[in-house]
Amino acid sequence: MLRRVILIVTLALLGAGPMSAQRPPNVVIIFIDDMGYADIGPFGAINVATPNLDRMAKEGTRLTDFYVAQAVCSASRTALLTGTYPNRLGIHGALGPGSRIGLNPDELTLPEMLRTKGYATAIFGKWHIGDRPQFLPTHHGFDEFYGLPYSNDMWPNHPEAAPGTYPPLPLMEGDSVIGLMPDQSLLTAAYTARAVDFIERNAARPFLLYLPHTMVHVPLFVGERFKGSSASGLYGDVVQEVDWSVGEVLGAIARLGLDENTLVIFTSDNGPWLSYGDHAGATGGLREGKGTAWEGGVRVPFIARWPGKIAAGQTIAEPAMTIDLLPTIAKLSGATPPTRPIDGLDIWPLLAGDALAKSPHDALYFYYNTNELQAMRSGEWKLVFPHTYRTLGDQPRATGGIPVKYHSARAGLELYNLVRDRGETTDVAAQFPDVVKRLTGLAERARAEMGDALTGRIGTGTREPGRVTGN
Repeated sequence: MLRRVILIVTLALLGAGPMSAQRPPNVVIIFIDDMGYADIGPFGAINVATPNLDRMAKEGTRLTDFYVAQAVCSASRTALLTGTYPNRLGIHGALGPGSRIGLNPDELTLPEMLRTKGYATAIFGKWHIGDRPQFLPTHHGFDEFYGLPYSNDMWPNHPEAAPGTYPPLPLMEGDSVIGLMPDQSLLTAAYTARAVDFIERNAARPFLLYLPHTMVHVPLFVGERFKGSSASGLYGDVVQEVDWSVGEVLGAIARLGLDENTLVIFTSDNGPWLSYGDHAGATGGLREGKGTAWEGGVRVPFIARWPGKIAAGQTIAEPAMTIDLLPTIAKLSGATPPTRPIDGLDIWPLLAGDALAKSPHDALYFYYNTNELQAMRSGEWKLVFPHTYRTLGDQPRATGGIPVKYHSARAGLELYNLVRDRGETTDVAAQFPDVVKRLTGLAERARAEMGDALTGRIGTGTREPGRVTGN
């Protein structure tokens, strides 16, 4: 009888899922700034060597249809850390230095959620969801912060910055400015050293490491050892240093025997800033780039690795988004997700390689500017709503870090089949009016919840950002 009970308990533990009979998994999120869809080997990079990311993809899973909620810095990061569309939370665009808004302290973030399960939490890199003291990472669940409070182009020496536009770029630790950033070529290595040290110090407990690199955002800087290392100029050099950083993190995890209990995710906050030409990344044939709701702006590379839990070498084409990471990690860690409504859904069945798994979303929505619903994806279809967007047209490509200017263009009500036409070249709305009607109905649901400036809708489910009161 005792033997039978032991056998039943053992089988139950084996079938209990990713957390069974062990501590909750460590989570590492490597978030690159402005990296294009085709900037790394697993997604088609040319003349750039990314051996560590190549290995990570061979040992893990690629999601080929992975999206950010908005194709711009602050909004994208808000979605990642809250599991919620950023426009629902009142965060739009890129917050500048001294912004009077930031992430509301009433929103439960990923690190706050994981701290309830005993996780150590750290961010080394770019924050950019409010730089006032009450909005900084240590007030949103991170035990440690080292890096920049906003983008590295928000400094007075940027070639496009008017004199006095921005204050000197602050380097921060915790809530304090520890100096002004004199040489950005040291940043990638400094973040990496901090990340490895954090892993080593917390090897005996579960941890969340958030590594949002400043690069490959302009202005570009690269460490001395990587200068001239690629066959693709300075941009390629910077990508190769980021790949080296990934290798250092993976190496520390392996050296400490943590491989089989660590989920590592690599992705980007949006597509490439195309106006910078040879200082910007590649879309791999996707349309437009950063700052648009076209595929080149919102579709980003995504790799997940967890030996023994995520199948090696698999490729998944189901749509998913950064908002899905928080609820997925909640499931894996056993943490309780936010009680306030969020928009992300659990995508663990996709990552785990369930052959029958499909995207849990009937639609994903792409807002931009001040709450404009510009496009949506549902299954193989992408519906674009009438809106104005920026484009380079047929201009010569910019060189040397000095951007060319965008033109304005106008989209109509357009439908694309992304399975057959991921470059969004052929509008098939007239051929599939039933699809347009169905997707428009889904869009009305989003407008009712989150509003839509393009149609004059006020959402009933939006929440206020954090606001500075007084001076």
